Amino acid sequence: MDWFKEMSFYQIWTRSFSDGNGDGIGDLYGVYDKLEYVKSIGVDGIWFSPIYPSPNADYGYDISDYRNIHPDFGTLEQFQKVLNKAHRLGLKIIMDLVVNHTSDEHFWFQESRKGKDNPYSDYYIWRDEPNNWDSLFEGKAWEYDEMRGQYYLHLFSKKQPDLNMDNPKVRQEVKDIMKFWLDMGVDGFREDVINFISKREGLPDGIPFVPAIGGMMHYKDGPHIHEYMAEFRKVAERYHAVQIGEGPMTNLNSAMRYLTGDSKSLDMMISFDHMMADCLFTEYVNLPFSLVRFKHAVSRWQTALNGKSWNVLYLENHDHPRIISRYGNEDFWRESGTMLAICYLFLQGTPFIYQGQEIGMTNIKLPTIDHYKDIASRKNYERFLSFEPPEKRLHRVHVSSRDSARTPMQWDNSKNAGFSPVEPWFYVNPNYKEINVKSQQDNYFSILNIYRRCLALRKKSKTLLHGSYREFYPMHPTLYMYERVYEKIHYLVICSFSEKKQTVTLPKEYQGKKLQLVMYNIAGHEDGSDPVFTPYEARVYRCRFD
Repeated sequence: MDWFKEMSFYQIWTRSFSDGNGDGIGDLYGVYDKLEYVKSIGVDGIWFSPIYPSPNADYGYDISDYRNIHPDFGTLEQFQKVLNKAHRLGLKIIMDLVVNHTSDEHFWFQESRKGKDNPYSDYYIWRDEPNNWDSLFEGKAWEYDEMRGQYYLHLFSKKQPDLNMDNPKVRQEVKDIMKFWLDMGVDGFREDVINFISKREGLPDGIPFVPAIGGMMHYKDGPHIHEYMAEFRKVAERYHAVQIGEGPMTNLNSAMRYLTGDSKSLDMMISFDHMMADCLFTEYVNLPFSLVRFKHAVSRWQTALNGKSWNVLYLENHDHPRIISRYGNEDFWRESGTMLAICYLFLQGTPFIYQGQEIGMTNIKLPTIDHYKDIASRKNYERFLSFEPPEKRLHRVHVSSRDSARTPMQWDNSKNAGFSPVEPWFYVNPNYKEINVKSQQDNYFSILNIYRRCLALRKKSKTLLHGSYREFYPMHPTLYMYERVYEKIHYLVICSFSEKKQTVTLPKEYQGKKLQLVMYNIAGHEDGSDPVFTPYEARVYRCRFD
């Protein structure tokens, strides 16, 4: 069951990856044609964001049919072709399992709203009177349904009604969905907001004045969460499938209950702590990037999980803005992009690379809020940020929107970035003529080729795959330095987060040792002996301790 520990994954958000049938929308035909490229990066698997039928209120995370493919993306037959080809190439496939909620257009909900005397009546959470919870996307967490004459719970969009996981029939539906895809041949699941699926009995009010956060205490890591997760775990274990949970607001202590001991139900947990180094609770409350805060979060998870469980390593996905625009520096685009790759790819865990991250795609800046499609961006602009002037609100959206991760993939410098022969469904970042796959293929120090070399180095080193972790200089404001150790082999990773030169002092145990430079991101620095690091320079040394 530990096959995932020596792997790395590439996340595909299909709508923006590659348009294979020429309608302006990315699809499985485009994915099929690009599988050799994905393999060339050096990854071992693909995580598909939801590709099921959906009205797209939340671009796929509002599912109307769990056992089919969205017509925009293709058919079940085409997915099977993608799956078979991926397996031939040595790539495993994991699907997004979204079972906290469905679309309000799902058959189950359409039946449930008809009344209290049908088989789907209790598939969702209905009340005569709502409590005071806020949704995480829009307004209150309750919406009145005229047909049923009751309110239904939606922790996210009103078009995403929450399932009633206390109903054993609903849990059986989830297990049947898992079996459907596992029988087809998929290798596991990334499980969306999985720590929200169990709600406290009686659905009590949240803390007054802060119901958005206060309500969360009644559904995050809820009373029956581990009981229900154990049921799903039994299904996955029969297929030797991996389970990766997304746990918003989950701290390390609560994560350990999912990852270890008798209640273990997940192989890995997607944590958010390290993605809060430039914001407070959400990217829309943005702050200056703090390297110390970032390092503290990474080191806590690395240390706590060592020998007990396994980390998910990531800097980007469909829910976050582009990392160079956040933790790097667009003025030092290549330097900071390659440094960030080196920074996280040598930690202990399974790396995930989001489409376009490997070529250094950056945030898009659209002229008005009406140009953005993401529901969270629009609602935060209208409601959460409404006390600020429009230009300030729009700036926050520029630096925080999930839409920056959803612009079309930049394949080359031709029209529409080579994504589609027709106008794409969403705006292409204007910098595609400089930032694209084709321009980086043959450049030894390109971001793409640094990712490739880092992944190749990981694969051939037991130390980088399984070694222990220790951080040096944790309070240094512009330097991240850590070691990985396995038996007598040490790797020392040094990353400068500064736009200025800085002199680096090695830890005492490395001074005077014979250090072999095995990875670096600045041309002409092959010697590796100069203690002065240029802006956003990164180096990895190998050393044997006898």
